[in-house]
Amino acid sequence: MISLQTDRLKLIPLDHSMLKIWSKEGRSSLEKALQLNSNPFDLEKFYEEEMQEALVNFWLPQTHKYPLDFCWYTNWEIILKDKSCSIGGIGFSGLPNNDGFTEIGYVIDQKFRNLGYANEAIEAIIDWANQDVDLKGIIAETPQNNLASQKVLQKNGFLKTGEKSIFIKESIPLFTWQLDIKK
Repeated sequence: MISLQTDRLKLIPLDHSMLKIWSKEGRSSLEKALQLNSNPFDLEKFYEEEMQEALVNFWLPQTHKYPLDFCWYTNWEIILKDKSCSIGGIGFSGLPNNDGFTEIGYVIDQKFRNLGYANEAIEAIIDWANQDVDLKGIIAETPQNNLASQKVLQKNGFLKTGEKSIFIKESIPLFTWQLDIKK
């Protein structure tokens, strides 16, 4: 099984079979399959819905379509080593596009926020992604009111590039970010 290691974390990309367990049987079955201790996520409704939407409409179809490159199209479970439990997820929107860019997304369980875990996970997955010779940059979006996420991106070298809004039942103002990869 592929994994990335940091001092406190282990990141595991979910292959198609693991995503199917999550989709059909729930997160507790996924945790059992990964031999993790149970940790029911405490997430805002927006992030719960976004994660479920990604599971059904992106991760499952894309990991099926691209089994050899699934790491670029899936959720990587963020595992807290000392508790052997998942505390969040992180991943990309796919292989770098024709311009060399991909998008990153992540979420941390509210019980484990503001402890540097998001920063550690982003640093690890960017180091992994940087092995792809075609990668020239990574983009991200954060709600304008999510100051903690904005600080994490800034710590990892992202620069704010603009503003926009998305509409999911209501308009959500976002900041856009970009990290240029120097090789």
